[in-house]
Amino acid sequence: MDDTGTPTLEQVAALAGVSRATVSRVVNGSPKVLPDTVALVERAIGQLGYVPNRAARALVTRRTDSIAIVVPEPDSRVFSDPFFAGMLRGVSRTLAPTSSQMVLLLEPAEGDDQRLLRYLRGGHVDGAVIISHHGRDNVLQELAQLPLPIVFSARPLGVDVPVASVDVDNVAGARTAVEHLLGLGRRKLGTVAGPLDMTAGLDRLTGYQAVMGEAGLPEAVAIGDFTADGGEQAAIQLLDKHPDLDGIFVANDLMATAVLRVLSERGRRVPADVAVVGFDDSVMATTTTPKLTTVRQPVELMGARLAEILLAKIGGADLRSPEVYGTELIIREST
Repeated sequence: MDDTGTPTLEQVAALAGVSRATVSRVVNGSPKVLPDTVALVERAIGQLGYVPNRAARALVTRRTDSIAIVVPEPDSRVFSDPFFAGMLRGVSRTLAPTSSQMVLLLEPAEGDDQRLLRYLRGGHVDGAVIISHHGRDNVLQELAQLPLPIVFSARPLGVDVPVASVDVDNVAGARTAVEHLLGLGRRKLGTVAGPLDMTAGLDRLTGYQAVMGEAGLPEAVAIGDFTADGGEQAAIQLLDKHPDLDGIFVANDLMATAVLRVLSERGRRVPADVAVVGFDDSVMATTTTPKLTTVRQPVELMGARLAEILLAKIGGADLRSPEVYGTELIIREST
């Protein structure tokens, strides 16, 4: 042990009967050590309670074993929307067998984008996953061009360089929802759309508009912000202008819970008077009254895939193409 009583690399080597260099290779995850030797070293590490010096290891490997999860949203939204919990579970599931840890970076203070960029440029993390980004974010273009492995949770709006991303086919998912409402015989269909500076909000509105155009039906649109409060305000606006709607497609489940509440307050029965479809198939879809018909997207799977792609990029893979998953309509009581 050293002067502080902390086990040293040399002591691990002596107990395992190998060289100090071999212990260093095992600690740094080198594939060039035989499995039996790895087992000997790991047993010695366990017996001595040796903890690798991460700072020294970083100097050798140029790795920090830290992954930034960048969410340009206020913490009130991040911790209230099940979408983010699902994404983080997926990322965590992939990182669990590795030595990498998550560093969560939420919405920077107004005008403080450069602080985020300085942090990411400063060698504090090995790579970053960018979730729930907005087209208004001035930092997006700069993020995409950083000399740092980065993957986006959806195609970033306004970015003119190829980037790796993971998303669902939001247009097709929205089409499925609206076609389901039409299939029920509903003809006065409105939508509470998501913010139009986000891929999901824009694409889900596009899907609604495409089906309505093909059916020759008029549109009824109110714009929300993917929060319950925003969904409530959009629902009030929509129903004030179109009180005779008999079907509503809502761009996420959190806003759909507010739509159900507003309809109830106005004496409109769901689904007898108005059928409602959400998007996400989050946990709240089964806790509403009535239970919510919704478009399922594989959120945890996407989170896991984001982390897989990032780890591959950190390892040297040149991945820049988008990956797009399909959706599934889950029919419940609200339709």
